[in-house]
Amino acid sequence: MSAAAWIAVLAPAIVAFCAIALLRRAGAGRWLVDQPNERSLHAAPTPRLGGIGVAAGVASVAGLFWTPPVDIAIGLAGLLFAISLADDARSLPMALRLAAHLAAAAIVAWASLQNAAQIPLAFIAAVVATAWMTNLFNFMDGADGLAGGMAVIGFASLAIAASQAGAVELGLAAAAIGSAAAGFLAHNFPPARVFLGDAGSIPLGFLAAALGLQGIVAGAWPWWFPLLVFSPFVVDATVTLAVRALRGKTFWRAHREHYYQRLVLLGWKRRRLLFAAYALMAAACASALLALRAAQEVQLGILLCWAAVYPPLLIAIDHHARRARPGDSSRGPVG
Repeated sequence: MSAAAWIAVLAPAIVAFCAIALLRRAGAGRWLVDQPNERSLHAAPTPRLGGIGVAAGVASVAGLFWTPPVDIAIGLAGLLFAISLADDARSLPMALRLAAHLAAAAIVAWASLQNAAQIPLAFIAAVVATAWMTNLFNFMDGADGLAGGMAVIGFASLAIAASQAGAVELGLAAAAIGSAAAGFLAHNFPPARVFLGDAGSIPLGFLAAALGLQGIVAGAWPWWFPLLVFSPFVVDATVTLAVRALRGKTFWRAHREHYYQRLVLLGWKRRRLLFAAYALMAAACASALLALRAAQEVQLGILLCWAAVYPPLLIAIDHHARRARPGDSSRGPVG
């Protein structure tokens, strides 16, 4: 690897880890505390400092990849970080947050797509997908080590694919984000001492979509690659929210009906959940990287395999949840 690549891989993790450690020592968590409630899976107040550490880690090496259009994605993620940090501290109105997510998605889609004005359907699809990914990463940030692990594995996969395709700045950016997430994960691995907070999960979700889109436009990977890489989160969040909407529930309100939450409520230990999730993430990412270099028939076969894998997994969790807790699986105290 080049010197720039080594810096992008190592420096953000060190900066993120040290920044979080210093904030904890200074007592900064007193102003950013995640209090347990009937919808959460943790039992003790926990500081939400992880997003600050991740942002510091990425910012420390941003000069390595501060070129269009990657710089636009990183800059917008910085704005979302600031808004989300304010939300962590004071709970901003949902309409304001959603407007910021949609605006950032629209700007990055316009900047990334070539001749965006001439392909309105692609632009609209990019905006919707980016805004959804921004939020679903936040929805999935509810168990120790889960979102951090998805960020490390997912962005590392984007970095490898971008490097192989010769998209240098894109690869460096993805490597830096994954590295910073690793620095945070050292504090978040069960039992978590620090949470990511919206200031971490919102920018990470946005960057997963933004860099994924930029890689598609640059020809570094096809449309299905980032979708498969982050499919453990995409599938859980999308199916869960779709089912809640079909049942007439207010799907955007906090709940404990995500599949990973149900496993915890069924009695799974946090580390058991985490290692199972990591295995699923690693398998999805490894198969996505393998498919990139394979013939189209093999690519199609891999995608069909994953399309066949997810439904039985979700159905099995649904089945066990109904047997263990008849009715609404979101009720009852945290085990």
